[in-house]
Amino acid sequence: MYLSARHSEIMQMAKEHGRVLVDDLAGHFGVTPQTIRKDLNDLCEQRLLSRIHGGALFPSGIANLEYEARRKIAATEKEAIGRAAARMVPDNASLFINIGTTTEEVGRALLDHTGLMVITNNINVANRMRVYPGIEVVIAGGIVRGSDGGVVGEAAVDFIKQFKVDYAVIGASAIDEDGALLDFDFREVKVAQAIIANARHVILVADSTKFERTAPVRIGHLSQVNSFITDRCDIPAIRRVCEEGEVQLIETSRVGAATEPA
Repeated sequence: MYLSARHSEIMQMAKEHGRVLVDDLAGHFGVTPQTIRKDLNDLCEQRLLSRIHGGALFPSGIANLEYEARRKIAATEKEAIGRAAARMVPDNASLFINIGTTTEEVGRALLDHTGLMVITNNINVANRMRVYPGIEVVIAGGIVRGSDGGVVGEAAVDFIKQFKVDYAVIGASAIDEDGALLDFDFREVKVAQAIIANARHVILVADSTKFERTAPVRIGHLSQVNSFITDRCDIPAIRRVCEEGEVQLIETSRVGAATEPA
């Protein structure tokens, strides 16, 4: 398939960062946003990219991106979400931290806490937190997924069920407008469901790109969590689910971000 030089560079940028934005591309190439929108539409018609508001994703929204590529998507937003979630967790608390690039940012932001007991099925989280003397790390047993260091399967589920913790930090690959939380791997979903069931306060962390994607396996529903931290939520249906379900919505990009449940 022939691609122009600009199209090829757009594809490379999308591959490296997971997504590209119209305004950023227009500045990079020195062309108008209208020109870039046409480029993105052309690439999407060839099914090389998937269109989102203000830009495009690589690959299509229904495909699970490579883990390292996912780290780069909304990296600044994930860092802010991680800091906001860490502020909710006091010292001397017990908590689950699940698989995901955003949950890993929460783990990073918790490193200045003391007296924590962290139970995780995420090898990346365990490896980063284990060297801090104020944090006790307990890692689940089970099948280690090579792509992202996640521990999944029935053994991990059984392990999680042994605990009842103060907080759980979970992520999702996609969030539907009806509030459904979705993922790609049914084995990972089983672990996430066990985590939700065995925590007193569940914190969902997910950046706003998750509203633009879909995935085939249902984790649960937004109303099952206590707090939802995102960079922004511009979808009225999602905001309504939070309000009706008494879910605390925290938007890190907004001043006075916390919206308390009714």
